Amino acid sequence: MSGFRSAAMARRQLRRSLALGALALVACYMLSTAFVAPSFGRADAGHVESAVSMRAGGEYTGFVPDMQRRTLMNLVVVAATAVPTLVLLGAFAYYFYPNVGGGGGGATVCGDKTGNPVTLEGWKKTHRANDRELVQGLKGDPTWIITTEDGIKDFGVGAVCTHLGCTVPWNIAANRFCCPCHGSQYDENGKVVRGPAPLSLPLAHVSVVDGNIAVSPWTETDFRTGLDPWWA
Repeated sequence: MSGFRSAAMARRQLRRSLALGALALVACYMLSTAFVAPSFGRADAGHVESAVSMRAGGEYTGFVPDMQRRTLMNLVVVAATAVPTLVLLGAFAYYFYPNVGGGGGGATVCGDKTGNPVTLEGWKKTHRANDRELVQGLKGDPTWIITTEDGIKDFGVGAVCTHLGCTVPWNIAANRFCCPCHGSQYDENGKVVRGPAPLSLPLAHVSVVDGNIAVSPWTETDFRTGLDPWWA
């Protein structure tokens, strides 16, 4: 069930971005040193520079990059510094504000464990009445789809426990969603019936779009409690 958790994908994306940022910093260092004149024997620099770098009239004859080269060096340093900075900022932004995948108002097609769309016809062939199975729903969060005699219910139940965020499995014997971590329980529609979870599981509208099962945000009154939806 952990394959449905979008947080793991976000962490992997963050690690990849950090690695890319580190490589960019190394490239920045290598490019910046390419414009520096080589220096050897610095231990005796006081005597060598006075004899080699200064003419009789006092004019410095060491390495001095011309204006074009200095301008190019500045551009390289700025660009090479900006790239890893933007990569790191983008990684943090992606981690804390993940892509919601179109779940702001319209219907989002559900995905299976591999991310492929879930078709209603395929679902009906492999599920019986009262069967439940997890799909990737809004924002990629795990969502329970409930099977009926002639199809599926018009609502789905979020699978993330409102206590500490565990993925709640369906217990066939108990006919309830039972969290194995701390014992919270929810009825067949996701209403909390036993703590320590303080709230019921979130709801989502379920529809069929072009033959695929889709979910959309539930912003109306929670029919299980008669209260406004806490998740909206």
